[in-house]
Amino acid sequence: MAQLALEGGQPVRPHAFPARAHIGAEEKAAVAALFDEAIAAGAGPGYNGPEEQAYCDEFSAYLGGGYTDAVSSGTAGIYVALRALDPEPFGEVIVGAVTDPGGMMPIPLLNQIPVVADTLPGSYNTGPEQVSSLLTPLTRAIVVAHIAGEPADIPGIMALAGPRGIPVIEDCSQSHGASLHGRPVGSFGDIAVFSTMFGKHHSSGGQGGLVFTRDVNLYNRIRRASDRGKPFALPEGSTNALASLNLNLSDLAAAIGRIQLRKLPTIVGRRCEIVAELEAGLQGLHCISLPPLLDGAQSSSWFLRLRYHPEASRVDKDTFCRALSAEGLPIMADYSAALPHLMDWFVNRRVFGSSGYPWTSPEYVRASVHDPNRDFPCPNARAAVAAHFNVMFHEAWTSADIADTLTIFHKVAAAYETTHNT
Repeated sequence: MAQLALEGGQPVRPHAFPARAHIGAEEKAAVAALFDEAIAAGAGPGYNGPEEQAYCDEFSAYLGGGYTDAVSSGTAGIYVALRALDPEPFGEVIVGAVTDPGGMMPIPLLNQIPVVADTLPGSYNTGPEQVSSLLTPLTRAIVVAHIAGEPADIPGIMALAGPRGIPVIEDCSQSHGASLHGRPVGSFGDIAVFSTMFGKHHSSGGQGGLVFTRDVNLYNRIRRASDRGKPFALPEGSTNALASLNLNLSDLAAAIGRIQLRKLPTIVGRRCEIVAELEAGLQGLHCISLPPLLDGAQSSSWFLRLRYHPEASRVDKDTFCRALSAEGLPIMADYSAALPHLMDWFVNRRVFGSSGYPWTSPEYVRASVHDPNRDFPCPNARAAVAAHFNVMFHEAWTSADIADTLTIFHKVAAAYETTHNT
């Protein structure tokens, strides 16, 4: 048995895995062409121009039809989606426990109280049962994230929300190209938000986002919410109709996004191929497994989530992951950074100075059916984070990269496995 690198042996992978290299000459040419047009016209590239409109139209077509507004980030997209709904203050917005902080922070910034839904057992995603237990007369909206490219049970959540008139926002920031029963995520809810920052499946540059809906009236409200309440689709002579922020995407970013969007099917397809090869190569190992997806789900694999089975190993997850990392595999052993309700800003209610607002609002305290200071233990989410680790791969991995990954897993498992998992 080869000595583990963690214990002084030679690593399987002494050199780094390849860079993603998903930005290329096509994006450069698109931006250069926009600059050429701007120079010829004597005016700098702006926003709400033809590039942005084309990007939005093309993304809407990608999701099967509807309306898209391009914004400055995924976090901005969540803010815009909620602002467009214009909820009365001091209501509650249900949000899954596992998400980026930017998927939760806009809620209290709009004077809504985040109510944190646990995940399904063994999953990073929340489900209908977890959402149902939190519904109250104050529920104004539900934000459902599809984490790691894995579709959540959005049809089940819509079945809860629809009859109650509660709007649902899909946070698809990690799930471009994922689908459920052949239907793309983002096409189920009232509004969908996609982050297009540089690391996502498809990118519009450093930061960016897309807000999608099939409802034209809601789309017009989204437009107003993303651009200081400008009177889009209102009668001539109307003035800014809503207090909001300037959260526009630029035409330069949209030019990049358009090229990236054309690459998206190939990007997602290759990621799925890599995961299939890894899954096949990991068969026979007992201390790790790929968690099952929902029936009818197709992941777009923003990263690969693996479950660790300590009962089949003589070491804990942290040691196993350190051994994988020492062999050269890029992993994230601990996904606690995706539990924003455990962070200082949430625990200490640091949103509006030291006031504790919106939680401490007398209006909310009077109306709430729960203790405004309640905790959200979320045992399933904590257990899922404790039991899983994430392999950070991408579509540029070659057959040699896949082979090295499997060699690393088999080498470390051979050193540590003791028995079969159950």
